[in-house]
Amino acid sequence: MKAVIQRVTSARVEVDGELIGACEHGLLILLGVATGDTEDDLDRMLQKIVKLRIFEDENGKMNRSVQDVDGEMLVVSQFTLLANYRQGNRPDYLGAAAPAEANRLYELFTEKAAAYVRHVGHGKFGADMKVSLCNDGPVTIVMDSEVLKASKKQA
Repeated sequence: MKAVIQRVTSARVEVDGELIGACEHGLLILLGVATGDTEDDLDRMLQKIVKLRIFEDENGKMNRSVQDVDGEMLVVSQFTLLANYRQGNRPDYLGAAAPAEANRLYELFTEKAAAYVRHVGHGKFGADMKVSLCNDGPVTIVMDSEVLKASKKQA
């Protein structure tokens, strides 16, 4: 599972010109589900995301989490995060989970995220979406569940 996490002042996603999801001050999360990803991977990643101290405190230091600042989330499915670009110039996406499983884990991620923040907007799985955002900072973090697994084993 891979995620691109962006601290935003606002973000929105449209399908066919219709607004389907949005968030204000908080996080835009682009989420890619890989073959073999599990609910444990999802839980580990979500726990890390909601605890990331990437929001400024009263001293201007990144010392607060999305929960600490009463932030919101917008979660958008993005299988292209699993692109394999090693050979040639046309990436393949063979590492992405099958659509049914990817959608299940994506929906579960958004459902579980709602337990941590007051609002979770989301995109539409498999749709051609237009995502717009105002990145705050900018602050952008790329997260990989494989890295989180490795760090758990070393601890």
